[in-house]
Amino acid sequence: MELFSFLLIIPIFYLLFKIWNWINDVRDQQCYILDYQCYKPSDDRMVGTEFSGEVIKRNKNLGLNEYKFLLKAIVSSGIGEQTYAPRIMFSGREESPKLEDGILEMEEFFHDSIEKVLSRAGISPQEIDLLVVNVSMLSTVPSLCSRIINHYKMRPDIKSFNLTGMGCSASLISIDIVRNVFKSYKNKFALLVTSESLSPNWYAGNDRSMILSNCLFRSGGCAVLLTNNKSLKHRAMFKLKCLVRTHHGAKDESYGCCIQREDDKGRMGFHLSKSLPKAATRSFVDNLRVITPKILPVRELVRFMAVSLLKKWNVVRHGSSHKGASQGPIKAGVNFKSGVDHFCIHTGGKAVIDGIGISLDLTEYDLEPARMTLHRFGNTSASSLWYVLAYMEAKKRLKKGDKVLMISFGAGFKCNSCLWEVVRDLGDGNVWKDEIYMYPPKTLVNPYMEKFGWIQDEDPSTFNPGD
Repeated sequence: MELFSFLLIIPIFYLLFKIWNWINDVRDQQCYILDYQCYKPSDDRMVGTEFSGEVIKRNKNLGLNEYKFLLKAIVSSGIGEQTYAPRIMFSGREESPKLEDGILEMEEFFHDSIEKVLSRAGISPQEIDLLVVNVSMLSTVPSLCSRIINHYKMRPDIKSFNLTGMGCSASLISIDIVRNVFKSYKNKFALLVTSESLSPNWYAGNDRSMILSNCLFRSGGCAVLLTNNKSLKHRAMFKLKCLVRTHHGAKDESYGCCIQREDDKGRMGFHLSKSLPKAATRSFVDNLRVITPKILPVRELVRFMAVSLLKKWNVVRHGSSHKGASQGPIKAGVNFKSGVDHFCIHTGGKAVIDGIGISLDLTEYDLEPARMTLHRFGNTSASSLWYVLAYMEAKKRLKKGDKVLMISFGAGFKCNSCLWEVVRDLGDGNVWKDEIYMYPPKTLVNPYMEKFGWIQDEDPSTFNPGD
């Protein structure tokens, strides 16, 4: 009997041991953000109304119709007068960039944000185990990763990933890389560096679909320090709950709606087609289908299914007739606020923010961080999400246990999203600390119409942009 009991206890202990190991491994696979630092260029790189007008007038390929198009685009963009441009714009050399211009633009950002985030966290560059850099429109040899490793004299066994061409959704792609590496290695530090190089990518032609990117994109960047060391959980800011990536590159319309190419004169630029909103909506819907069950409570999913079934039953019952139409349509929308406290939306433009707001039934309070970030910093490509997050933190909105949904779009065409849990109450100002008290401003009316509205009344036969 004792032998039988002993033989029975052995597999039970073995099973408990395996369960404990599994739980321990899962805990080690967690992905935490220890700290992040957005980049704020110096004031001598600030783009105001007058300077924007000077830059536009330097382009000799524009006619009156192009000027009117630019005026309309800038006024309706949601961008204010305090965004930043690369130094090449202020020296008047945007049409003849050098490789050095793009590198210097990146190094200026690297040396500021990386040093600040490492210093604040008390982590030395030699402690970094994983480096992920995403800058879509600048490819150098050696890579930007190698330049950072060389500058900070990082370890020879560091794992590095250098991403290009991923567009505005590259931040969450980088997070996904970090998360997957963390699954295989314990107690590691990762440094994510995200930005965009504007210096070599100014479009000097007159193709409207390519002029638009000049109006939206501005200088910026962010350095993010992550770890899977559970002993540092108490120091962490955010914990990654889930991440979903959607790629529609197989659809020709989606693939070509947001693409770098040459115009009919051979000038390189970034083409944004009229099919972009459709492609974005399609990828967004597909992404939501996957992430919704991961982030919403069961009660909301059950409610949504019940309402959806009721709606389908009504359609079958009434057929194609209009009988019962007076009762109004039965809405089957999902209440995302039942599982999400804050919405961190990519600042791709006013239309992007408005579209997501309508789709998710968000209030102006929910959209405020994205709108204010677009107004203050413009579209800083993949780094824009972190400026939006920093706004929430500076406004002291982020409390322990809150859930933050990040949503981004990018060329390819891609829609990526993830959910973060706030680990502790947050309130540091980050890049907003010196001016958060001014936001939101009383009005977001763009001054470009006041300064350049006279273009609307110009005679095409006598128009001279040099006047």
